[in-house]
Amino acid sequence: MQDERPLCTSDAPFGDRDDLTPGMRKLLQGIGRVPRTPFYEQTAQAARAAYERAAEVLDLPRAPLPVVQALALPRRDGSTMAARLYKPTALGAPLPVLLYLHGGGFTVGSLETHDSLCRQLALRSGVAVVALDYRLAPEHRFPRAVEDAFDALRALAVSGAQWGLLQDQLAVGGDSAGGTLAAVCALMCRDAGMALRLQLLITPGTTAYADTPSHQRYGAGYLLDAKTIEWFFAHYIDRDQRSDWRFAPLGADDLEGVAPAVLLLAECDPLVDEGLAYADRLRWAGVPVDLELVRGVVHDFIKMGRALREAHHALDWCAQALRSAWPTHTPQTSSL
Repeated sequence: MQDERPLCTSDAPFGDRDDLTPGMRKLLQGIGRVPRTPFYEQTAQAARAAYERAAEVLDLPRAPLPVVQALALPRRDGSTMAARLYKPTALGAPLPVLLYLHGGGFTVGSLETHDSLCRQLALRSGVAVVALDYRLAPEHRFPRAVEDAFDALRALAVSGAQWGLLQDQLAVGGDSAGGTLAAVCALMCRDAGMALRLQLLITPGTTAYADTPSHQRYGAGYLLDAKTIEWFFAHYIDRDQRSDWRFAPLGADDLEGVAPAVLLLAECDPLVDEGLAYADRLRWAGVPVDLELVRGVVHDFIKMGRALREAHHALDWCAQALRSAWPTHTPQTSSL
């Protein structure tokens, strides 16, 4: 059935939409009352600092875990990059591991902004999580983030045992731009002959030019707006490079043989159409796909657990997908 809702082509007050859940509408209305400078009116450095201050205001408190450990993972050039290991158990057999890549438009975000989310994934799934502090734009433009993400996966495949990880039991995941990087890594692993058990894609970007109907429909008044997306892209990549599948994996020639995919999408998100399109492409290529479309919520909703019950359901859903990928290695933990 054709969606006949009007396209969102002009700025509108946060929360002034009838397609949001009551809780989401109330939350956006509250956000809209707080004075703030949009990212696209700031320098990248100022935007990073603002995101650091605000990223966990709505997120769940940082859950205690037996192991939270700083790591240094090698890059291809011999330098190292910071990472953080989260383990739900301190003792026992080695664990499967999810490499997690944070969102932030390739320009903002860090280990700190997604610390709570990574803790929740580890705690609820029983899987170890390694979060990566990949290089950000504009200081490090495309394809540096891609290179860092893939180098981190290779490092875990080679050296993970020293941290109590199963080197041959890897998954990759991320949200938003991190979801893009995770999808790209899954393709690179296939091409390199590296086995991945799962790709966990949370509200990922997959297209080159932000030109789907959902970018118009949800491009203003739904938290992540069109001007911010273009600001992110301009910092990260030249326009004539955007057709590169390492930026826009929906444009990859062949998706056959990549790891099974789990996609968590938000209905009221500019990126929702490209997430659905990527799921369809994967299915057409014969890749197992598990898709959850959460109605009435916006991009980044999974990090709003203090206010939204949908965030808790989403975390449980992702955790169950991870447990299902390793049924003999992970405990059947209960929801928090």
